[in-house]
Amino acid sequence: MPSVLAIFAHPDDIEFVAAGTMLQLKARGWDLHYVNLCNGHGGSVQMDGPTTARKRLDEAQEAARILGSAFYPPISDDLVLTYNPEALKKVAAIVREAQPRIVLTHAPSDYMEDHMAASRLAVTAAFTHGIPNFITDPPRDAYFHDVTVYHAMPHGLRDPLRKRIHAGSYVNTAPVHEIKRNALAAHESQKHWLDVSQGMDSYLISMDEAAQKVGTLSGKFTHAEGWRRHLHLGFSASDTDPLKEALGDDCLINEACERWLEE
Repeated sequence: MPSVLAIFAHPDDIEFVAAGTMLQLKARGWDLHYVNLCNGHGGSVQMDGPTTARKRLDEAQEAARILGSAFYPPISDDLVLTYNPEALKKVAAIVREAQPRIVLTHAPSDYMEDHMAASRLAVTAAFTHGIPNFITDPPRDAYFHDVTVYHAMPHGLRDPLRKRIHAGSYVNTAPVHEIKRNALAAHESQKHWLDVSQGMDSYLISMDEAAQKVGTLSGKFTHAEGWRRHLHLGFSASDTDPLKEALGDDCLINEACERWLEE
């Protein structure tokens, strides 16, 4: 049975931009795997850091349960996740345990450093999946089937220098939006935090609006998640698109973006 591994920075990141795609794959028989690399300890103005981290761990585990996903614990506090050998060995061990055919992660260029560090770690960890001489922490055996990495859309659909980012493909999440919404609602501690820190009137409404906006950009779906596919070299034997192959009509290729990539 094929598997998909979502490697993101913070509790609730997966639910905002990737859970719909995971659920669509699950409906086709894929196994789901879920890891937030940061513990979310910074996500409160009401609780101290350790209390917040414990609360958010419980919430993330409940969200993974709602999605029907295997769960892996975080490896870092918020804001200090970096690309370093120790972190890479831990993320690579998760990749080898999950043995994903697809890895979903953040945009390479996004509004905060934790997102970009998580993206870099996910990409290199996936790259090491078939390198037995790279020793993971804890040690896990390499595996040798192809892996394809997909990057989510950045927050606000723009890079940190305000450049508009276009998706290479759109996944129809309308059929699974309510489950995705229920999983996000499990992160109940974040309603107050996001209201205070980022002016999100309601994090559930913000997610609804983001999914609808990406759906509108697709020109086809009412709710969608957007993805950009990583270069296959070093990850798979050929330039394949397993997301499209698995989801068929529920995955729409942005032909304008494909043409732009070839210019």
